[in-house]
Amino acid sequence: MPWGRGTLVTRPGAGGGGEPPEPDPTGSSTRNLPFYHAPVLLAEVVSLLQPAPGKLIFDGTLGGGGHSEALLQHGARVVAMDQDLNALKHATERLKPFAAQFCALRGNFRNFPQIVEETGVSGFDGMLVDIGVSSHQLDDAARGFSFMKDGPLDLRMDTESPRSAADIVNTESEAELVRIFFEYGEESNARRIARAIVKARNARLIQTTLQLADIVSAASPKRGKRHPATLVFQALRIAVNDELAALHDFLAAAPRWLKPGGRLAVISFHSLEDRIVKQTLQHLSAPFIDRPEWPEARKNPDCLLKLVTRKPVQATPQEIELNPRARSAVLRVAERLPS
Repeated sequence: MPWGRGTLVTRPGAGGGGEPPEPDPTGSSTRNLPFYHAPVLLAEVVSLLQPAPGKLIFDGTLGGGGHSEALLQHGARVVAMDQDLNALKHATERLKPFAAQFCALRGNFRNFPQIVEETGVSGFDGMLVDIGVSSHQLDDAARGFSFMKDGPLDLRMDTESPRSAADIVNTESEAELVRIFFEYGEESNARRIARAIVKARNARLIQTTLQLADIVSAASPKRGKRHPATLVFQALRIAVNDELAALHDFLAAAPRWLKPGGRLAVISFHSLEDRIVKQTLQHLSAPFIDRPEWPEARKNPDCLLKLVTRKPVQATPQEIELNPRARSAVLRVAERLPS
């Protein structure tokens, strides 16, 4: 692991080393950076992951670098990963003062075993993923994540991945669009919206965010304050980035990369993700499995964890006031059992 040389993507580059600066719990020194993203549940993550000198922590969703920065400020070493090259570059620049403790790798967190293994690391004292979209991805119209600004209908976390949201809405069958909107967005009006999209694309390709948002709005009944396109854009983002499968893959591999006593922290933002996290952690922390057809419960061979948070941790009213996007954030934490 090339500590102290400052790393970007999978190759070391320029950067300084030295002693870590004193922790800045407010993050005020970085709020004016061009790629600043307010990390959600920051105090709770630090409290539950317990970063300290000598500990090695994995941050699978580096984003703006806020969570990693807080972990580094407490003396931990951090191996971070992100599939968004733009975020990776800015966060690496932001974290230059911690180059002696920090290594950044490019990739999707679902593939962390193969990517991290190449660095020589074999285990972590803590692991974190924050599965939300960053403020900068939402605010940058060119990325196509927001239906409030006009931009290309993209929605790719990794801008080099082959399929965009425009590809999906312009090529998939009506039945497949219904499945995507219902399964990934829990959109009750999925059939009417899919029908409207197919009709619109037959006249003209759907290429921009506002173009799609207008089509969805026209096909949807009023729903109070929530924009009619909210769930459709969520569903497309999940489909484009294969987000639920990525989460499954990560959760399947992560426990075996934790050292005994190491903790796994997962932040999710909607019920589909949280359901996967909750059910997986419950299974991995259950000493026994029982089935109606079995005469008695059997030992669970997958029991590697114990739950640290029995109930989901959510943002305080104070944090929500400062960062409204934290309102839907949910944190769950589990700890690796002794070998």
